Amino acid sequence: MAGGEGRGERGGATVLVVAMAGVLMFVMAGLAAVGGLVTAQRRAQAAADLAALAAASALAALGGPTDACAAADRVAGANAAVLDACTPEGRAVRVTVSVPGPDVPWKEVRVSAEARAGPG
Repeated sequence: MAGGEGRGERGGATVLVVAMAGVLMFVMAGLAAVGGLVTAQRRAQAAADLAALAAASALAALGGPTDACAAADRVAGANAAVLDACTPEGRAVRVTVSVPGPDVPWKEVRVSAEARAGPG
């Protein structure tokens, strides 16, 4: 290899490795965000289910929609969720709760879920 022949491809593998590492980091960040959203959705749904059951139980035992929604609020709070809506529908109750989503630097993410509990 006299006179600089073959020097044009020298370091090409380094550039390829750096580019692939960047792509891999981007994909991993996306997967972490999706995983965080799935986890938050499951937490929100569990909190909504438990809050709706508590509200329906209170509605059946106490008979007042105010007491039912207060019970739903207590249970939602105990599950690190916020009760966004509580609507008694006859002997059933429909609740909506929200929980914080994954940490994203440019936006606050909240995930909500809805549940209904009651006879029938």
